[in-house]
Amino acid sequence: MTRVVSPVDQDVRTPRWWALPRVVDQRVVVLAWASFVVEVVLIGTGGLVRLTASGLGCPTWPKCTADSLVSTPEMGVHGIIEFGNRLLTFVLVVVAIAMFLLVVRMRRTRPELFWLAFAQGAAIPVQAVIGGLSVLTNLNPYVVGLHFVVSTLLTSITATLVYRSVNGPRSGPRLVPGWYTGVVRGTVVAVAVTVLLGILTTGSGPHAGASAAVDGGRLHRTGFDPGILQHVHAVPAYALFALTLVLVVGAVRLRLSSRWALVLLVVEFVQIAVGLTQARMHLPVGLVGTHMVLAGLLVGAVTVVVLSTRGSAGRLAVRESAATV
Repeated sequence: MTRVVSPVDQDVRTPRWWALPRVVDQRVVVLAWASFVVEVVLIGTGGLVRLTASGLGCPTWPKCTADSLVSTPEMGVHGIIEFGNRLLTFVLVVVAIAMFLLVVRMRRTRPELFWLAFAQGAAIPVQAVIGGLSVLTNLNPYVVGLHFVVSTLLTSITATLVYRSVNGPRSGPRLVPGWYTGVVRGTVVAVAVTVLLGILTTGSGPHAGASAAVDGGRLHRTGFDPGILQHVHAVPAYALFALTLVLVVGAVRLRLSSRWALVLLVVEFVQIAVGLTQARMHLPVGLVGTHMVLAGLLVGAVTVVVLSTRGSAGRLAVRESAATV
């Protein structure tokens, strides 16, 4: 007897690139990774804008100048850098829209992917408005800092999107004992405090985001002593490193996978090394920019550590479940 293949079975077995998928396929995973990578790259280009004093390279918003949507020759290299960062946002828009379209048919079977993709897209206009406010307020350090906070939250959202695309939805109880969960939560708090103090430290230092010539001689800073803040910022960073060591050792002792805790530990080690070096070398632009990008990777890594403490259905189980619908 000839077996009738249902539309879902056909979509699982022979997906066509032009058809919106009903289950997670390679396109979804690739776009999820692209979402995360673009967010991290945007942190890097945003840092480049600030560190090259190009924050007011386009002095108005949403246009670059009062009379031009794009950068003009008169704006020089600062205008090119600032406008280039704005253009990269459109790349993120394309990726976010594509990601949303790929999971829109899974809004009932994989609602977590649908809402994560929706949150990523919804945050883009929020970021655009905050970016515009930072220009209109002549790079107020707290507005610029808020811009970075939202960027790190988006790295967490897109890291979750990647993890859930690869591993399936959350399934079953915790995989770790209560004390380990407590250490994970303490690690999350330490990451949040470290990043926030890092933002304050940068906003107090020499990289105000614009040159004195561009900003009429006024370089906006928080008013805190950057030397003191560097030491304050280091305290939760070292606490974070110690907590992550506990996670790695605990995972080994409990015979759990320590992969993501090790990834987090490596990111922290590099972050600390870069932080100490940049402080001793009087904050060179390249190292400060690297430090900012590593902050985004740090948030992404700790997000995955949290997600890995609970069981996941797995992609194969999800596909087999979808085929029976």
